[in-house]
Amino acid sequence: MPTMNKEKSKQSKAENAQEEVSWSTAPTTGAAPEASTAASLFEAPRNLFSAILSRNEAVKDAKRLKEFLELRDKYVRKKVLFKDPLFPADESSLYYTQKFPLDLVWKRPSEICDNPQFIIGGANRTDICQGDLGDCWLLAAIACLTLNETLLYRVVPPDQSFTENYAGIFHFQFWRYGEWVDVIVDDRLPTCNKRLVFTRSVHKNEFWSALLEKAYAKLHGSYEALKGGNTLEAMEDFTGGVTEFYEITDAPKEMYNIMKKALDRGSLMGCSIDALVPTANETKTATGLVKGHAYSVTAVEQGKQQDSMDTRIRLVRLRDPWGVAPPPSCRSSEWTRIASSERDKKRLEPVEAGEFWMCFEEFQKTFTKLEICNLTPDALQDDKMLKWTVSVNEGRWVRGCSAGGCRNYPDTFWTNPQYRLRLTEEDDEEPEHGEKGCTVVVALMQKGRRREKCTGAVLHTIGFAIYEVPKEMHGNTQHLPKDFFLYTASKARCRSYINMREVTERFCLSPGEYVIVLSTFEPHKESDYILRVFSEKKSTSELMGAVIEAEPCLTDTEKKKLKISKPFEEEENEEDKQFRAIFQQIAGDDMQITAKELKKILNKELTKQKGLRTEGFSLDTCRSMIALMDTDGTGRLNLQEFKHLWNKIKQWKLIFTRYDTDNSSTISSFEMRNAVADAGFHLNPQLHDIIAMRYASEHLYLDFDSYICCLVRLEGMFRAFKAFDKDGDGLIKLNVFEWLQLTLYA
Repeated sequence: MPTMNKEKSKQSKAENAQEEVSWSTAPTTGAAPEASTAASLFEAPRNLFSAILSRNEAVKDAKRLKEFLELRDKYVRKKVLFKDPLFPADESSLYYTQKFPLDLVWKRPSEICDNPQFIIGGANRTDICQGDLGDCWLLAAIACLTLNETLLYRVVPPDQSFTENYAGIFHFQFWRYGEWVDVIVDDRLPTCNKRLVFTRSVHKNEFWSALLEKAYAKLHGSYEALKGGNTLEAMEDFTGGVTEFYEITDAPKEMYNIMKKALDRGSLMGCSIDALVPTANETKTATGLVKGHAYSVTAVEQGKQQDSMDTRIRLVRLRDPWGVAPPPSCRSSEWTRIASSERDKKRLEPVEAGEFWMCFEEFQKTFTKLEICNLTPDALQDDKMLKWTVSVNEGRWVRGCSAGGCRNYPDTFWTNPQYRLRLTEEDDEEPEHGEKGCTVVVALMQKGRRREKCTGAVLHTIGFAIYEVPKEMHGNTQHLPKDFFLYTASKARCRSYINMREVTERFCLSPGEYVIVLSTFEPHKESDYILRVFSEKKSTSELMGAVIEAEPCLTDTEKKKLKISKPFEEEENEEDKQFRAIFQQIAGDDMQITAKELKKILNKELTKQKGLRTEGFSLDTCRSMIALMDTDGTGRLNLQEFKHLWNKIKQWKLIFTRYDTDNSSTISSFEMRNAVADAGFHLNPQLHDIIAMRYASEHLYLDFDSYICCLVRLEGMFRAFKAFDKDGDGLIKLNVFEWLQLTLYA
């Protein structure tokens, strides 16, 4: 009876912990005159080691192309105009799916007009007019960027010219996954009939915006890669800021104040109207606004009419990146009524045909999406400016190992990357509502998907959940197991999983230890990611999992089943005598066996194992076994070494059977993490990723041979490391000969 109650209690906890996870789709904005985008139905394969090797990208870039000033001066001295070998003036830089419909000619600005200028009279939002590319989301972000001169000249270094030290070379800077990168381009631009095809300025001889677009295209591989996107993506690349995304229908009541504070603090802001049915007849609203098109928010104003009516007016100023489109019929002229002086009128007056004011209430009814990129994570509902601490972690979801999907997939959710978050200090300020706690902003970004569009990559639907760690588990750095998530509800999580580059949420948590679990909505979706955690007070976040070796974990029942053979020097039983006879028959008089002979004797023994369907061990696996057990360096096994190996195989077989739940003689690559741990190897997530890639089949299963081969090599590498680690400090130093000797034989 107590057992039954215990099971009911356990089932009840599991039911309470079940959380159905929802997802939503973020429509992209990519409207352009006669522009179309094709959706990709497959995803790009990625190199498993990209997360490891990415740390060398800065070094590779430095070797590939020298620092800008040095390179520019070199071409100035040579009196030769720079031609960028990494982004050539040909079709490969334009598109990757279909040829551009126009006959394009690459020309330098001096070939397009007389007296070309980089910037005329200061860079401003009128310098950005969209061409024949569906990158209105990018241009809306650039228009916002021009409102903050400090930010603008961080991205667009102003000391560049078509006269002084001109060599046809320019550079721009973008925030890229935690660091600023310098992108160098030549000034050859795509034209048709001596007219720029893509972004251009109102001034026909101004080129900073066209060259900035080219540098951003180079960053992502081609101009076509810029088709369709969310304004937030470019805003973040221009600032390294923290993004916020609002569905206007579900936005907070104080949305107007949020927008005003955002602009006052230098935040970048864009908006759009979802194009749910992208047909030609429904491109525009009844008022003339374009659906699926990005608009910049350049100002918000409120005041009283100067007509003795004392009527309060709230307005929003928007800019269309097309720059030449007539204002929609929903535009408002009430900005003239709140201007208290001629100076006010000049400040509020739209500066071009593509800019207009709207009544805030009309804005709320018409637009569906608002995107804000904050320069700091300060809450826009709050007036306080704070200093934040930030921790940054990078990693990768790997198919079959660490891409376990959301909470809706309980069998694999626990295998996702887990980050331990420690919050030690409460915020200084007393909250207006609720209890005092630790403010945390969690930002999860998937990396490189736009650059991989050429191979079919799409943005995954991503999100995260935060779990409180019980006090008895504090300090434990091991990956939390499946049962923890089956019987524990999340403490906080993102509002929904969404197919955007970054998902950001703000939380107020009590001091303590937490685990942040990052995942795609569905399992098996591979991508690199970066996790940023901002906190008002000191905090730490680190990937869970450490590399240690321990004793195999066997249950009492399994230990009873397991008969560990004694050394042959002791008294032999009848089974040992038969075993020796078989070994001697195969080995011959020298009582040593080769890999080929080992394969024969092991496979003969495997045929006697009930319930294990296997084709036996491969010759390569047997060679690995000999490398593991060969203590005298002969490349063969004697009887004692073989006996020790056989005992290990029997232990590992019991663990294999434990996770072969469907009796298929295979185990899931996700369960391999548990099997490896039970065999005594506690590894970090990167090693589990490598095991899945190296040993799992295309269907994400391991047969008995692959499983044993993996464990043999793990044990061999641990043993070799210990042999080289003379001081026991966990560090070894090898020369090339020793390294090759170790890896080639093991």
